[in-house]
Amino acid sequence: QVQLLESGGGLVQAGGSLTLSCAASGLSFAEYRLGWYRQAPGKEREFVAGIHEKDGSSTFYSGSAKGRFTISRDNAKNTAYLQMTSLRVEDTAVYYCNAVTRTTSAEYWGQGTQVTVSS
Repeated sequence: QVQLLESGGGLVQAGGSLTLSCAASGLSFAEYRLGWYRQAPGKEREFVAGIHEKDGSSTFYSGSAKGRFTISRDNAKNTAYLQMTSLRVEDTAVYYCNAVTRTTSAEYWGQGTQVTVSS
């Protein structure tokens, strides 16, 4: 019954911006660390950004995402976000939302949303 649903993907020109959303249900949202990952064709899934549980005061970014992407969460809405700016062609990938808790070691993934950046 746990579900993570990504949305907001689409086609954008290089240099543009896009915001992804991850709506969660069936879990105690505030207790989960959240993350965004991406996978480009022919490549391994890679970490993009993460945010700690509860107030999300701590965030983490990959070298590529740092300075361009911002991860945030709204516990009242059970939703996580990934604001992306200055997009590059190499950002093209399927973006996945991830939720994990250390309490039970439970981990969940969304189905993904496609982001395509054109030159």
